[in-house]
Amino acid sequence: MILGRERLDAPPVPCAGLLLIGDPHLASRRPGRRKDPDWPGPVLAKLDHCVAVANARDLAPVLLGDLFEHPVEPDESLKARLIRILKGFRHRPLANVGNHDIRHTRLSDGDSLAVLAVSDVLDVAPESGPVAQFALGGRRLGVGVTPYGQAIPADVRGLMPEADRVLWLTHHDLAFGAGYPGAVPPHAILGCALAVNGHVHRRHAPVTVGGTVWFNPGTITRGSVDLIAHEPAAWILGADLAPVAEPLPHQTEVFDLTGRQVAPARPEAPVESAFVSLLRAETATDLARSDDGALIREAIEAKFARDDTPEPVRAAIRSLMEEAVARRGT
Repeated sequence: MILGRERLDAPPVPCAGLLLIGDPHLASRRPGRRKDPDWPGPVLAKLDHCVAVANARDLAPVLLGDLFEHPVEPDESLKARLIRILKGFRHRPLANVGNHDIRHTRLSDGDSLAVLAVSDVLDVAPESGPVAQFALGGRRLGVGVTPYGQAIPADVRGLMPEADRVLWLTHHDLAFGAGYPGAVPPHAILGCALAVNGHVHRRHAPVTVGGTVWFNPGTITRGSVDLIAHEPAAWILGADLAPVAEPLPHQTEVFDLTGRQVAPARPEAPVESAFVSLLRAETATDLARSDDGALIREAIEAKFARDDTPEPVRAAIRSLMEEAVARRGT
């Protein structure tokens, strides 16, 4: 269901712990440089493994956002396979809303995640606030969420007065370690013992800010080559709120690294001919191995950076690129 206060007002769910599942990014189209012949089989296999682990250890599954790569997944057979997997969980999954799950600023009926929710396959929290309570080892854990694009609270004291401890789930551009442009550092949330963030795909060690421990487990799906060293895992959270990794089945060499190390173009080469040559080479070879056009997208973004291309020009070219990929996909 799409949650209001339904789960919050119900008795706490008794379980041995939670199973945190980061950003599956499920899609029928193979991403980037992945070379798997059976996509999206690897992602579904990880979710299947999560079902087995959760049921064997009496864990309640929690999805950290971006269940889907696109707000509207067109492949009905893929959604049917996903529904069968989600219905296999003994405890109904609770899902936060990621940026890839929504077409607009909030979850709407046209989004695939909302369709799963109203079909009672999982519970989705579309608005920031407290959503559920769990009984773990004789203690009550209150859980709140903040979907992508909504403000993370600074104080949650009093929101779940019967809870012994509070866990808050976010899906935001947070700076763990060095961070990146536009990311903001995690802040203390008064009354919150642990905050777990989705959205940032690399795993980061927990950091403590005030009385809040922040943890970013990273994605279970290595969709881009920059995640080549990332080890996909779900995370078991017990009454002590100390996350423990549950490694997920995965192959190591799953990326096509063709062209990742190339000599820079000669400075005297004409800009237009270099760009056209890039398109021609991509069309003739790499695009066939990159279902979502990631290879040419990488090259174009690199050229933007080299040439300091104005943002309006970048936006126009990106739009044309997305249109071309969409036409090819249909």
